Amino acid sequence: MANFDINNTFKRRSNTYRLVVTNDDTYDEVVAFRLSRNSVYMGFSIAFILLVGLTIALIAFTPLKYYIPGYGTKESRTALQLLKIRTDSLEQSIHYKEQYLEGLKKVLSEGNTKQLDTIPLQLPEGQPSID
Repeated sequence: MANFDINNTFKRRSNTYRLVVTNDDTYDEVVAFRLSRNSVYMGFSIAFILLVGLTIALIAFTPLKYYIPGYGTKESRTALQLLKIRTDSLEQSIHYKEQYLEGLKKVLSEGNTKQLDTIPLQLPEGQPSID
């Protein structure tokens, strides 16, 4: 197993390298950069942070946020809540009416005069009676 020398690692990070871009036809130097591992790491880190920041700003401050699933305006959320409440109350009233009709069918189909009452409805307090 190779020995890990911390001093050697820090020295390699500070070594400078030269990146040269040349013209392939004339072999002229177009651009030359002096880089170290630290500067490359810092450059990529800054670029990553800027890209993430720009993406968040683009989504947060433009209408693109409305295309994110689950995100909507306050008005649409309140409208959806109101529709949900109405749907629940309609389902409850349908259930009570079905329960009433089941009791009527039971009384009419048996023909037994001893059982004159239908199944009692169990309405929670504050609910209006079925017409």
